[in-house]
Amino acid sequence: MSGAARYCVVGGGISGLVAAYRLRVAAGPDASITVLDPADRLGGILRTERLGGQLIDVGAEAFVARRPEVPALLGELGLSGKQITTTGARPLIYSEGRLHQLPKDTVNGIPSRPSELAGLVDDATVRRMLDEPRHPLSWRRGADPTVAELVGDRFGEQVVVRSVDPLLAGVYAGSAATIGLRAAAPTVAAALDDGAPSLTAAVAAALPPPRAGSVFGAIDGGYQVLLDELVRRSGLRWAQVSVRGVHQVAGGWEVVDDEDGRWPADAVVLAVPAPRLPALVEPLAPRTAAAARRIQVASAAVVALALPGGTPLPEQSGVLVAGRGRLHTKAVTLSSRKWGRRGSVELVRLSYGRFGDELARSTGDEDLLSWAAEDLQTLFGVSEEPVDSLVVRWIDAMPQYGPGHAALVAELRDGLPRGLAVAGAYLDGIGVPACVASATRAVAALLTVGR
Repeated sequence: MSGAARYCVVGGGISGLVAAYRLRVAAGPDASITVLDPADRLGGILRTERLGGQLIDVGAEAFVARRPEVPALLGELGLSGKQITTTGARPLIYSEGRLHQLPKDTVNGIPSRPSELAGLVDDATVRRMLDEPRHPLSWRRGADPTVAELVGDRFGEQVVVRSVDPLLAGVYAGSAATIGLRAAAPTVAAALDDGAPSLTAAVAAALPPPRAGSVFGAIDGGYQVLLDELVRRSGLRWAQVSVRGVHQVAGGWEVVDDEDGRWPADAVVLAVPAPRLPALVEPLAPRTAAAARRIQVASAAVVALALPGGTPLPEQSGVLVAGRGRLHTKAVTLSSRKWGRRGSVELVRLSYGRFGDELARSTGDEDLLSWAAEDLQTLFGVSEEPVDSLVVRWIDAMPQYGPGHAALVAELRDGLPRGLAVAGAYLDGIGVPACVASATRAVAALLTVGR
């Protein structure tokens, strides 16, 4: 490269904004960094709104604080003081018409002790779990079955439906039948690879050591605080356009927008969802395009409500829903209980939509609001009218990490030509920490291109 470096980042979600920031740190103040995104706001699935006078995140609303990426990024940006923790309230599981305490000492719902599931599953299932270590385990090192295949075989269907599925639906908008073990519970898979003689032993070995502090963190003021600082620190130029192609040209790359605008670049980060990637890279990277098409996605909708102060909600962080019974929702977050009440209202989020359904696409706002009222009545017996409400949809935004996902992603990355890199939630794991990691990796890959 000669002269000031020029970079394009396609996609203005958290992955794209972290990539822009990392490029600025590495390339210095003279580099040109353009983020191309047609949305009316940057941030992608991270979105902070004001509801009932209070700020609430209506996309991702927390991050795993035990992963280092987000705390480290906040520290770099001078925002460590903005990191907050939960109140310590725990969630419930709604199963078979009843509320149960969320079992402790599980890995994404896979139990280490049968006693924790007493009352949630029947006595025959508890006995089966107690007997599981006595049954020979056939395990091939490196195997990646679905979670349902392994847990169902060893512990029974009730454990899958009532303990594992509620967590995976809440995190991935998927199920144990759609998510591979190495994505949902990599530490369990590693324990099995290391010779654990049973699933019970593998889960026990995979449990994280006891630590003080909350598992989850959030940002005081919402994720918008982080987004704004990334935009400011990166000094990016935002082109509010859609991108229809990326072409290799003499000396680098050219990004073409939907108005036939041409954006020259020395290197490009493609921080778009998996379904958008093939159209951008097909002629350049057919292997990458083919791999991206194999990554399935789900859609979800969030109903955020501000209920009157004093609404009799339980002192829990929320509810995860097992199965598809009377409730429409798959998960409820009692935000004011989880993060602490700060105003005169009770903030509540209800999530709808799972992999394989069209609920988020086809259900109108009024129906979703009506369902939310019915679900709160069923769960908690409350019927207070909200003082404010908001419906947000995330279409094709929830990737499904099926069996063999890591190999698929390796194939996707290997097919990219030099000077192109990818970032996003569909690559190395869901959640903001994984997005930060993928963006950091993408920029590191680009910086191997000599100037």
